[in-house]
Amino acid sequence: MFKTLRKNAVALFAALSLALIPVAVPAVAGAEALNIGGCVGGGTSVDVGGSGQCAPSNTAGGTTKVNDTIKTVVNVLSAFVGVVSVVMIIFGGFKYITSNGDTGNITSAKNTIIYAVIGLVVVALAQFIVQFVLNKVAGTA
Repeated sequence: MFKTLRKNAVALFAALSLALIPVAVPAVAGAEALNIGGCVGGGTSVDVGGSGQCAPSNTAGGTTKVNDTIKTVVNVLSAFVGVVSVVMIIFGGFKYITSNGDTGNITSAKNTIIYAVIGLVVVALAQFIVQFVLNKVAGTA
């Protein structure tokens, strides 16, 4: 009976996880309309920080574009790893609840939760390290 209940609970958990992933990933909202007519060409790009003004796109021999690309890649990977870590924490908690007192299952569940939290910490530290290195390379820090 517990095996059937456990299989049904795991299937329900997987379905809910897949249904909630779009909620966990932040959507782009509140985008402003930009007038880019005067910014096209001439080595400029649109400043989307809110001013809508044209800004130089190449300040130090292309390092700005490289820095922006690196930041974007790190942010996307960090978001993905963050979502996976949160799902694994939930899964570890579910394993812990359904362990039925079995010490092997409890240990496995605790390890899952610990490794997921360590993953979140590593992602947070990676963000700080990348920001620090890119600021040093660009000479802004």
